[in-house]
Amino acid sequence: MYCPFCHHQDTRVVDSRVTSDGLQIRRRRECSACNARFNTFEVPELKAPNVVKSNGAREPFNEEKIKRGLLTALEKRPVATADVDRAIRGLMQHLRTLDEVEITSKRIGECVMHTLAKLDEVAYLRFASVYLDFDDIQAFRDEIEKLENEDHGALDFQQISLLGARRRK
Repeated sequence: MYCPFCHHQDTRVVDSRVTSDGLQIRRRRECSACNARFNTFEVPELKAPNVVKSNGAREPFNEEKIKRGLLTALEKRPVATADVDRAIRGLMQHLRTLDEVEITSKRIGECVMHTLAKLDEVAYLRFASVYLDFDDIQAFRDEIEKLENEDHGALDFQQISLLGARRRK
């Protein structure tokens, strides 16, 4: 790697450490010509699939749109920030490792709904009501019934249950 100060091509790694979030490696380097020290960060390059919208249009994968949708659904819900961050990281990892060039927005929405169902039932219904475009109260009833009948994995036991004590095992 070239030195950013003198542009000499011979630098050596003095120290390597994983960052606190575990997603990068920080390398401390030293130039053999001018002895200047600088940091570099190594991150994995993950190619996210393109998104195929319902109208057939294609657009680049946008992590921020997915985060925004999740956070909006979870607004004012009793879900720990650490749990939300973990869920977002898990969802992004899942979507990036699908090993597909394109993914439909419908499939992304289903993945988001599955993630929310594990975190908070009310947030799930908020997202589903917009995503599935509920027309009437019966659509809500149908979705609540679906929630009652399906196991979405371990729910956070600190959340206030929409469905009552049935979920608390």
